Amino acid sequence: MRLILLGPPGAGKGTQAQRLLDRYGIVQLSTGDMLRAAVATGTPVGLKAKDIMARGELVPDDVVVAIVADRIAQPDAKNGFILDGFPRTVPQAQALDRMLAANGLKLDGVVELRVDENILLERIENRIAQAQARGEPLRPDDNPAVLRKRLQAYREQTAPLAAYYALKRELRSVDGMAPIGEVTAAIARALSGDNVKKKKASPAKAERNGNVLSGHAAKASSHRAGGASKASRAKGKARTGGAARAARKPTARRPARGKSSRTRKR
Repeated sequence: MRLILLGPPGAGKGTQAQRLLDRYGIVQLSTGDMLRAAVATGTPVGLKAKDIMARGELVPDDVVVAIVADRIAQPDAKNGFILDGFPRTVPQAQALDRMLAANGLKLDGVVELRVDENILLERIENRIAQAQARGEPLRPDDNPAVLRKRLQAYREQTAPLAAYYALKRELRSVDGMAPIGEVTAAIARALSGDNVKKKKASPAKAERNGNVLSGHAAKASSHRAGGASKASRAKGKARTGGAARAARKPTARRPARGKSSRTRKR
């Protein structure tokens, strides 16, 4: 199972990713972790990325895709993977598609967690208030201002991926605002063969459908037969009625023979 999870910050991608890992026995591939691992092991592409980062530049898409290609070729990714943090843009998604195709692979699905950004901000604010009330330290991401910036960046850069994958018929959208268990169940349904592929009717359902169709056909045949019978009866009745009327029709009287030429004797 090869997946991509889409969703803005705070949508719950991390929680759902962990559940997918347990369900399918796959690995989670984080772009940051892959970059650091490639640099640490000194792979050719890792050394290239190291030089780029040392100059304070962003690692280009082709280098990131090469790192992903190296990572998914490792044995633990044989059963599949979830890409975390990549792709972030449509050009990156296109580069990823080319790389997968070159390796004879393809994505099994792209899961989008749809959320209400206003509710996400409210949750952050509530979490901050509760943590402060308990005297607990705040997490680095517990900052509404930072979240707003991250949401804006997501809308501008990553949100267009939903349309890109929808056109490729790979997008599976679920309601990310539902309880965690319900979101997990919705993802499982979205990734099942019933939704990804055209659902085939079960034998029992096919039989029921056949019976319904047979019933409709029998009913239609009955209507046709009934109509023909009515027409036949009407036609026969018309012939019979015509014959009866013909039988009842009076014939013209003939004058008596010789009566008109007979004269009265005086």
